[in-house]
Amino acid sequence: MLEDSEVKRILVVNAHPDDVDFSAAGTVALWTDAGIEVTYCVVTDGDAGGYDESVPRHEIAPMRRAEQTAAAKCVGVSDLRFLGYPDGRVEPTLGLRRDLARVIRQVRPDRLLCPTPERNYARMPASHPDHRAVGSAALDAVYPDARNPFAFPELVSDEGLAAWTVREVWMPGSAPNHYVDVTSTFGRKVAALRAHESQTGQMEGLEDFIRGWLARNAGQAGWPEGRLAEAFQVMETG
Repeated sequence: MLEDSEVKRILVVNAHPDDVDFSAAGTVALWTDAGIEVTYCVVTDGDAGGYDESVPRHEIAPMRRAEQTAAAKCVGVSDLRFLGYPDGRVEPTLGLRRDLARVIRQVRPDRLLCPTPERNYARMPASHPDHRAVGSAALDAVYPDARNPFAFPELVSDEGLAAWTVREVWMPGSAPNHYVDVTSTFGRKVAALRAHESQTGQMEGLEDFIRGWLARNAGQAGWPEGRLAEAFQVMETG
């Protein structure tokens, strides 16, 4: 596994605004504090989300982009790319693979974080079909698409985007083999989640819920009481 000191750029690929803040915002804050450049690529605008039925649907997408931008600022991220796919209807198509390969070649990250394409039978919300589709397409974009100069040749001929090899992939909560201590950045994670007012504004006890979740992760890692952890499956791509 790469040391953070070996990493210059990280690309975070997610299906919806707020996905990264639930899964990995504490870790992202540690990365940016260490001087690593982090870019968010959000595949949908979350236009099927929200809890207030009085809000016109056409207002949701720009609202959620603004919320994700504010949330990203809480953890030191200012480079956000929105692909505008329809919320709830994402499939791991060649088109999505090309779009993600494009962003990988633009950002040229050493590490990429994305959802797992696997279904979680213990916790259904983690297995939103958009999450699984984006995870599948992102892994295919990492290997073989982004590194293969002959995959999507128009990215080279029309856009001048040379092939790029991502060295490492992190997937939150999927058969974790690595834990990150986010005790020091927990407050910023909560602030990022609260920035998603259209999603979390009605959640009573949000901070306690997140604290309990991260404390259980820390317990699984064998850490002492009082520590908080985000959990990841880390794999090399070579």
